[in-house]
Amino acid sequence: MYNPDVLIVGAGLAGLCCAFRLHQSGISSLVLEASDGVGGRVRTDRVDGFLLDRGFQVLLTAYPEARRVLDYDALDLRPFYPGSLIRYGGRLYRLADPWRRPLDSLSGLFSPIGTFSDKLRISKLRRKVLFCSLDEIYQHPETATLEALRSIGFSENMIDRFFRPFIGGVFFDWHLEVSSRMFEFGFRMFALGDTALPSKGMGAIPEQIAARLPEATIRTGVRVESLREGGVILASGEQISAPAVVVATDGPEADHLLGEGKQPGSRSVTCLYFSADEPPLSEPILVLNGEGKGLVTSLYSPSLVSPSYAPKGKILVQATILGNPSFSDEELRTSVVAQLDEWFGPRVKHWKLLRIYRIPHALPMQLAPVSNPALNPSQVNSSLFLCGEHRSVASIQWAMVSGRRAAEAVIKKVGK
Repeated sequence: MYNPDVLIVGAGLAGLCCAFRLHQSGISSLVLEASDGVGGRVRTDRVDGFLLDRGFQVLLTAYPEARRVLDYDALDLRPFYPGSLIRYGGRLYRLADPWRRPLDSLSGLFSPIGTFSDKLRISKLRRKVLFCSLDEIYQHPETATLEALRSIGFSENMIDRFFRPFIGGVFFDWHLEVSSRMFEFGFRMFALGDTALPSKGMGAIPEQIAARLPEATIRTGVRVESLREGGVILASGEQISAPAVVVATDGPEADHLLGEGKQPGSRSVTCLYFSADEPPLSEPILVLNGEGKGLVTSLYSPSLVSPSYAPKGKILVQATILGNPSFSDEELRTSVVAQLDEWFGPRVKHWKLLRIYRIPHALPMQLAPVSNPALNPSQVNSSLFLCGEHRSVASIQWAMVSGRRAAEAVIKKVGK
């Protein structure tokens, strides 16, 4: 029988990073995962030869914790085009990153997406978030992102045509209620590095971390039903003991296990994957819905970012919807195809629906006030610890930091 020093409930990024940090310190752990694999929400399914990430997910290569923990070369990261195409008035307008694509950005100066002054304000915002530390960002005056954008002076046109579909799509929040500190953090990460996909799907990220752990560290298909003093009780009735327990689940499941009754709020997202014979786009770029009508907020082709996402001769297309519409899957498919028919023409009617993902707990709400996630406490009592995005804020960066910090708190408790 394996007698670990620490039990970790949940094999998402936070739980895996916790186990990895403990392993580095010579402390054994057993990770208990209810599903059939590691990664939590960061997983990739193989369907008919396609790689389908579970929801809209990307890796921002500037994440400091990801740079520290992950082997980027082994992930074979493939970058997006640094910019976006914005659907507005029946056309697609390019909004390129002027620091990486200066010539491309010239065409956007006089587009109907925002004003010339809005473009200058982007530069001002970029300076603000780059010429300070991450710690300082989480000390900035805080409000909702919408109010922050208005206070900077961005026009309603720029907010509606660009920031709502872009930032709203990042945080699954069309109304831009998310904390302005989280917006500034995200804007900084986009400015400093690439937006990328691992060539074998986002699931390659947790799989890489799990592969560094000793054999038998992770048990999948086992659900922890409750916590007890000095261990856990599984749904099967099995009891497992350890000097310390780390709860590394999502917010609703952590609330169930801890019995706090807090019911942390979550944002939901819905993603549809299609197989196509011809690409709707010619480059690995994100298309944003700047018109504010229809269900689809954004669209891109993962197989144009990384060809391994689709079998030879096929194109993979992903459409993202904020929230979880009450439509049936067929009603949802019909509505999305009708909208994309307007965008790309009748060829959309020949796309084959591969899968629909409805993700009710895609991200925590992240409303103000948001404190520095690197300082949030991990210890609940003498033997119970907690990590995960719901304990701090959302992103691969902070999920990984949360797991590491929980491990460091455990090391102080049971360190050898």
